[in-house]
Amino acid sequence: MFLTRWQRPEVAAWPTFDRLANLRDELDQFFESPLAPFTQTASLLSGWTPTIDMYEDKDHFIVKAELPGMKREDIEISLHEGALSLSGERRQEERHEDAETYREERFVGKFHRSIALPKPVAADKVKANYKDGVLTVTLPKTEEAKPKQIEVSVK
Repeated sequence: MFLTRWQRPEVAAWPTFDRLANLRDELDQFFESPLAPFTQTASLLSGWTPTIDMYEDKDHFIVKAELPGMKREDIEISLHEGALSLSGERRQEERHEDAETYREERFVGKFHRSIALPKPVAADKVKANYKDGVLTVTLPKTEEAKPKQIEVSVK
């Protein structure tokens, strides 16, 4: 008989779980404000949501968000009651009034994304870096949230 240490499953290896996570995020957003899509003047498909990766090491949570084409001053980050909120607006580039448009696939407009943090973080030590269209937010864990090594004594 072998005893195997439990390891967190690699969710990224199973594409079905990624789709379930996206569905969960969409349902969370719907229940936070169920009438929001109907109060906007734009169509239901006009909004956009940046993709996010979140992982943790021993001392930090790291959140990376893809925000291509955005300016640093158009991005807002806040931390409130154990949730990290990212919001902002990607503005429309120049319009080609004298040209016929065949495709417009790049999303513009406002976005808002909230991520619940599994453990407390030191809000006064959070750092954010924006480079090459990727926002990286580093959230240091509080001392209480960090894993502790407990020494076992032999009697």
